Amino acid sequence: MPIRTLDIEKLKEVTGNKYELLVIMAKRARQLAAQEKLELDEKLQYFEGFDDDDEFSFNEEQEQISKAFEKLPHAVQRSVSEMEEDTIYYRRPETE
Repeated sequence: MPIRTLDIEKLKEVTGNKYELLVIMAKRARQLAAQEKLELDEKLQYFEGFDDDDEFSFNEEQEQISKAFEKLPHAVQRSVSEMEEDTIYYRRPETE
């Protein structure tokens, strides 16, 4: 995947502050990564407790699930995309 540069000045128009922008994107990336890990753990939890007889077929299924999650875009890439599309919801507690 090629690396692309971000126009931080254009993106900061949403928040007005580039540091606030970066904090929002970082927090969203952490949320996405935690959600993804939870989903993966739930899917892999199904395979716990089975007998060793079917271990080979279960290993293949676990591997396929893991590879599917590896193909997903990185959480940071998704948070940047969400910020560019202006779909991230954030609030400022001091203004409420």
